Amino acid sequence: MYNNVVEAVLEAMWQLGYATLRFNFRGVGASEGEYDGGEGEASDAHAAVRFLAAQSGVDSNTIVLAGYSFGAAMALRAGIADPGVTRLIAVALPVGVMDGGGEGESLKPVLLVSGDSDSYSPEAQVRAVAKNLGALARVEIITGADHFFAGYEAGLTAAILGALR
Repeated sequence: MYNNVVEAVLEAMWQLGYATLRFNFRGVGASEGEYDGGEGEASDAHAAVRFLAAQSGVDSNTIVLAGYSFGAAMALRAGIADPGVTRLIAVALPVGVMDGGGEGESLKPVLLVSGDSDSYSPEAQVRAVAKNLGALARVEIITGADHFFAGYEAGLTAAILGALR
């Protein structure tokens, strides 16, 4: 599985020494199952968190759940309620085309990153989600980037590094 946005997120995590796990949701790629409207996919994210936390050498007190696009919505939906998650990163949250998953105040830090040319993740709507999430939510807008961040991967990595340091 390769995606330039996911790779930019991973790069930030690796620079800070985090163990990482990337996965496909049910019915994507070689994963079994079928799309479940977000409910099953949030469950997939919970299962991934539990799996990663159980691995030897993983500090279960510093679990960051990150997602891109639909995965960002599922990360918020799953991670806000998951006691095993300590921080959340939502890249290109597609609030322009679906429910963003950011209902209610978050008691953990949340980073929302979007490009200023992303029609799926409009800045005004991302900022509204951040306001709803509360004081621990932070928004980073990358000038020139669209939903796919082509050519803006380094800026995305830098934004994540800045939030996690």
